[in-house]
Amino acid sequence: MAVWIFAALIFAVDQLTKALVKTHMAPNQSIPVIDNILHLTYVQNTGAAFSLLKGRVFFFVVVSFAVIAVIVYYLIRLPKEKKLFKFTLALVLGGAFGNLVDRLRFGYVVDFIDFRIWPVFNVADSAVVIGVLLLLYLVMFDSEILKSLD
Repeated sequence: MAVWIFAALIFAVDQLTKALVKTHMAPNQSIPVIDNILHLTYVQNTGAAFSLLKGRVFFFVVVSFAVIAVIVYYLIRLPKEKKLFKFTLALVLGGAFGNLVDRLRFGYVVDFIDFRIWPVFNVADSAVVIGVLLLLYLVMFDSEILKSLD
């Protein structure tokens, strides 16, 4: 149960922050938080990470549904003892769902975290990246993880 709540929390924080940006900023507006280091920059991203494959919204919707389905399948199947693995999947689930909802509602993803040396991103992107990195770590260093996926 806690895993589902965690995924929902990631989703809620993502959607809340994006709603605040859409409500209080104009597209392409940038507000310095820490000058030349961290800005809030409202970007409407029709692509994936780093704006790759711009305009392929339908493709990303289909991929997102597939990823979400696979994650839900494994969250249900994984043994209760695999808590870290489940929370890692929940990070990806919450983030994938957050960006999927944007694509379905607006036809783009709302990005706003801008470190000026990296493409603009959002809370959902952060959750997906952290979740995937943790997942890679777990798969590489915990041989029991792959056995539990059988």
